[in-house]
Amino acid sequence: MMQHLIILPILLPLLSGVLMLLKRDATRLPRRGIALASTALLVVIGACLVVQSDSGQITYYALGDWQPPFGIVLVLDRLSALMVCLTSVLALGSLAYACAGDDRKGSNFHGLFQLQLMGINGAFLTGDIFNLFVFFEVLLIASYSLLMHGGGKDRTQAGFHYVALNLAGSAMFLIALGVIYGTTGTLNMADLSQKVATLDPNRLGLLKAGAFLLLVVFGLKAAILPLYFWLPRAYASAPAPVAALFAIMTKVGIYAILRVYTLIFGSGAGELANFVQPWLWWFALATLALGGVGVLSARDLRGQVAYLILISVGTLLVGVSMNREAPITALLYYMIHTTLVSGGLFLLADAISEQRGKAGARIVPGRGVTQPGLLGVFYFVGAVTVIGLPPLSGAIGKALLLDSAEPSEQPWLWSLLLLSSLAGLVAMARSGSTVFWKAGRGDSEGPRLKPAMLAGLILLLGASPVLSILAGPITDFTHASAAQLLDHGAYAETILPQSDAGGGS
Repeated sequence: MMQHLIILPILLPLLSGVLMLLKRDATRLPRRGIALASTALLVVIGACLVVQSDSGQITYYALGDWQPPFGIVLVLDRLSALMVCLTSVLALGSLAYACAGDDRKGSNFHGLFQLQLMGINGAFLTGDIFNLFVFFEVLLIASYSLLMHGGGKDRTQAGFHYVALNLAGSAMFLIALGVIYGTTGTLNMADLSQKVATLDPNRLGLLKAGAFLLLVVFGLKAAILPLYFWLPRAYASAPAPVAALFAIMTKVGIYAILRVYTLIFGSGAGELANFVQPWLWWFALATLALGGVGVLSARDLRGQVAYLILISVGTLLVGVSMNREAPITALLYYMIHTTLVSGGLFLLADAISEQRGKAGARIVPGRGVTQPGLLGVFYFVGAVTVIGLPPLSGAIGKALLLDSAEPSEQPWLWSLLLLSSLAGLVAMARSGSTVFWKAGRGDSEGPRLKPAMLAGLILLLGASPVLSILAGPITDFTHASAAQLLDHGAYAETILPQSDAGGGS
């Protein structure tokens, strides 16, 4: 049974999603039950995969018993297990909040939600770049409909821009795959990691062009400058549970950059070794800087959280560009923190908007919230951790990253990271004082947090104290993940020799 565990994060949401899309006339309660049970089981599976990967052994699953590099393979290592587990926890919190009523705004919400989970998990587990494209398309198609769930002019306009940009990105992805396959004859990541180093020098220029094109595609998914302009409006317009799940979407792009440009174009790639890292460094710093400007200019809570995500994207990509064990250790810890907390802040912004009446999520004086004490505590915890103030997880992640910088990197990283944190502090303090201190009396008969909404908020925003308490064991795991990721030979040696022997691991 354990050898089939790798495929379950893809198979489980696929089956439950298709079931709920086919049974559209079923009552809402069974759909909610199926969705919650499937996602909760996915959390358990994700945790089991983390435990399994912690042995340090890289394992793969050959679909149809077609062995690599010719067949479709799913690969489990510490990094992919971590990302699957993180996705499932975020999804459970988002789905719990949606079951308080947001899922009623469209009959296909739960089915599409599960199919998006399938695409995200598949992107983390796939062992070849073509199927990375396939899973990108699965998650994007589901996200198109989820973004416009419930309708409305703003969502339709934001959705149109989101769809158009991603269709262009998909076309570029296919072109890049054609170039890479034409020059190397393979799209399997392990096989590519070996062939790139020994490629005919006359083909290196074409391969480099394909790799740069891939970087543009992944940069669009990750929302790196100058490809991030779609994100604030799309995320701010999306329904709260969808926006919360979208917090992992930029991490799919970051994961793809980390995986491809470490494994395939890393230190073992000969003349193409680490050729994108210098480019990433400056684009990441620019994303960090403009994210700080954006968070100060945001006029509503949802837009503010969207720009906070951009700050986190810049922070994470700085770690990727440094391309060493210590920065990757830090960015993986910070990725867990920012994904869960950002998702929780989207849910919190929606809860505040519901209780403020006409003022909604706008950062303007207006009617107070119905539950100022409870929402105020959530806001304080979320603000402290997302800004990076001690003792919560945001401070730990940023401190690890700052400590990992070399002397030549410190002036740029320290100044921009601390200035963006200051911008976040000013923005969150301004919006918090406007919403809670400068507000009038709340409507005692107004809407209140439902149990499902409360469960989602506790699960996501409450993750920060847990990450702080368990910082030691978590950083041990992320350190081992970073070391395994940078061990380029181990990945290829685990997968390719087994294909010659005719067996799977």
